[in-house]
Amino acid sequence: MELEPNLPGTRLPLAGRRLVVTRPEAQADALCQAIAAAGGTVVRFPVLAIGPATDPRPLAAIAARLEEFDLAFFVSPNAVHYALHDLLARRPWPASLRVATVGKGSERALAGFGFTDVIAPASGFDSEAVLRLPAFAAQAVAGRRVLIFRGDGGRDLLADTLRSRGASVEFVPCYRRACPALDPAPLIEAARHGAIDGLLLTSSEGVDNLVRMLGEAGMEVVRGVTVFASHPRIAERAIAAGFRNVIETPAGDQGLMQTLAQRFG
Repeated sequence: MELEPNLPGTRLPLAGRRLVVTRPEAQADALCQAIAAAGGTVVRFPVLAIGPATDPRPLAAIAARLEEFDLAFFVSPNAVHYALHDLLARRPWPASLRVATVGKGSERALAGFGFTDVIAPASGFDSEAVLRLPAFAAQAVAGRRVLIFRGDGGRDLLADTLRSRGASVEFVPCYRRACPALDPAPLIEAARHGAIDGLLLTSSEGVDNLVRMLGEAGMEVVRGVTVFASHPRIAERAIAAGFRNVIETPAGDQGLMQTLAQRFG
């Protein structure tokens, strides 16, 4: 767990507030910097550990077949990072293979690899928002071949719906998720002494991992901390896990920061 001192200035909206960021370590910097810039103190406690896929063969095999597909969808910045670092080291990206994703973080990750013509929803950060796009309508995808780069498992709504609309879909696992081996004692003690003002949860799987990491005794202490959940499914999972005060925020860093400023400013 890492503490970042808050910036001076009591007029800042998060001045004096200590907030727990639970994103994977590699994805947490932008949000942590935004909180610090607003005067808050960040407690880093990642509840997801991200690494390369356990079996690298599916990703290696798909490199020779990219021309077979019409559309490649990346489920997250992790999918972008782990898939493209491998694939672009093996070969150029086919000009005929269009790229799609969801979320501003994933769009930025793709831009870092040189992809500018990316299909993505302007608002909404889930599969439902993607499926509302014209490029994913039945008349657009019928008979098309779609490649989905993702982690080891995840929601199948996108693939199932595309198949029902006449598309052929293949998954390629390119990274794995795990529950980190972190000591939760400092977080539990901080919560016990009222030193945590908010717990930011940005993944449904992360909610489950957090509960596992805290254990039953730890949950009894932490369940009273205010949770800020960046999607309805995450909020539902947090409530089901036993957190007593769950605030649903708009998606992304901007949605979290807006809600935090309204709550504490």
